[in-house]
Amino acid sequence: MAEIEVLQPGLFSSIQDLGRFGYQKFGVPHSGVMDRYSMRICNMILGNPQETAVMEITMQGPELKFSASAYICICGADISPKVNSEEIPQDEIIEIKAGDILKFGGLRNGFRAYLGIRGGFTTKEVLGSKSWYEGITDEFRLKKGMLLEYDNRDFKDPDTFSALKTELDYLDSREIEVYPGPEFEKLSPNQKEEFFNTDYTLDQSSNRMAVQFNQELPNDLEPIITAPVVPGTVQLTPSGKLIALMRDCQTTGGYPRILQLSEKGIETIAQKRPGENIRFQKKEYPQL
Repeated sequence: MAEIEVLQPGLFSSIQDLGRFGYQKFGVPHSGVMDRYSMRICNMILGNPQETAVMEITMQGPELKFSASAYICICGADISPKVNSEEIPQDEIIEIKAGDILKFGGLRNGFRAYLGIRGGFTTKEVLGSKSWYEGITDEFRLKKGMLLEYDNRDFKDPDTFSALKTELDYLDSREIEVYPGPEFEKLSPNQKEEFFNTDYTLDQSSNRMAVQFNQELPNDLEPIITAPVVPGTVQLTPSGKLIALMRDCQTTGGYPRILQLSEKGIETIAQKRPGENIRFQKKEYPQL
C-alpha cells in the first residue's frame, strides 16, 4: 500500500466522505464533506465512486509527500496548488510520481479545497464512514509526520478518465438558498422583511459545526422543546444571534428553527471565509 507523508498539516485538513447516516438517534453527527458538489466532481474526474473519501483542505493547505505514483485531482477553492514548486491546474487529473511533493500557496477564491486520489484513501471506516470527527475516529485533523495510506494498484492511463465541465459560480456567489423552517411563521412580517433584506457577515468563530454571523435579528420568540436539527438548519437565539448548522452539528437543539439551507446553500456558505458577506434568498418548497 502506498503512503502520503504529511510534511506540514496546514490550517485544518481532514479526511471526509459523504458522512454517517442512521446514527443520529444516538447523538452521532452526520459529518462528511462541507461541499459535496466539489467532492463528487473530484471523484467523477478520477473515475472513483462518488462516495470515495477525499481530503478536505480549509484555507491553508498542507504539504504532502507521495511514496508512490498516483493520479490526483483538486476541486473547490483555489489554494494555489503546486507539485515540486510547479503550479498545477485544478478540476483535472494530475499525475504524481514517487517522491513528488504537493503543497499549496495563497487562497485565491473559495474557502475549502478537495484533494481526491485515484483508488481513494484507505483510512479506517467507523460507523459506516471514513469521515474524521473528534471523539469518534482516532484522528480529526492532519498532523505533521502522519502517514496516510492510499490504493494505487489501479494505476490506469489518465485518458480513460472523465473530463467534466464544472460550474464554479457558487464559489463567488453571495446568495444563500434557504427554505422556511418549522418555526419560520413565528416571525412577524417585519422580521421576515428585515431578515431577507440584511447582509450577514460570517463570524470568525465559524467552523465545521456551525456558521455564525455578526448581525442580529431582534426577536421575542420562545425557546422550543428540544427537537431534531440537521446540517443546514438555521437557528435563532433569544439574543438575536443566527446560527447555521453545518456537517458536524449536534443532532438536537432548543432554539427556533426558522430556516433550512438547501444543499446548494450549504455548499455555497461552506466556501465563504469569515468576514465575507452573504444574503439569504428564500425558496419555496415544491408543490406535491
